[in-house]
Amino acid sequence: MRSQQVDNFIDNAAEFAQPVLIYMRELIHEACPQVVESIKWGMPSFDYKGPLIVMGAFKNHMAINFWKAQLMADSENIFVKSGQSMGTFGKINSINQLPPREILMAYIFEAIDLNEKGIKITKTKKEQVAKELPIPEDFLNALNSNPLAMSNFQQMSPSQRKEYINWIIEAKREVTRISRIEKAIIQLLEKKSRDWKYLK
Repeated sequence: MRSQQVDNFIDNAAEFAQPVLIYMRELIHEACPQVVESIKWGMPSFDYKGPLIVMGAFKNHMAINFWKAQLMADSENIFVKSGQSMGTFGKINSINQLPPREILMAYIFEAIDLNEKGIKITKTKKEQVAKELPIPEDFLNALNSNPLAMSNFQQMSPSQRKEYINWIIEAKREVTRISRIEKAIIQLLEKKSRDWKYLK
């Protein structure tokens, strides 16, 4: 089922992003005619028996995120795991940067299969993160409201997560704390570590 909201998102996206968004959208619908698309967290989201893929388009790049990327085999070893990259395939500026069509389709089918089988990201990983790093309730609420940021946060190293948490806890004023949480979410949406500006 197609959404007018997604149509509008694509129409308003940067010129370089539109062909990629259209291309990926068509592949997803071809692989899964029953997919339901909508706008979640300000981005096109594709669901079938649970979230499948989320796509974000920004000023100078866009991102494609498989919801359960951490559970996928990544048989072609193309997933980007760098903390400074954004999206399952890193920062995308054109269709030419995407994997070949047959590989994309295979990965989409794998994501569909995970949802068909009801395989979920285990709570034990989240519980482990919470145990090693007590996440402040207001920061946790912000992360829960932005699943992509939450996913990127969980994929970071313990030290990187600790940097974010300490930065927020150390805020002296409530307004500063709120501002830091907002900035943290923005950076996490791009898989940026707390001190990414200082990394070479």
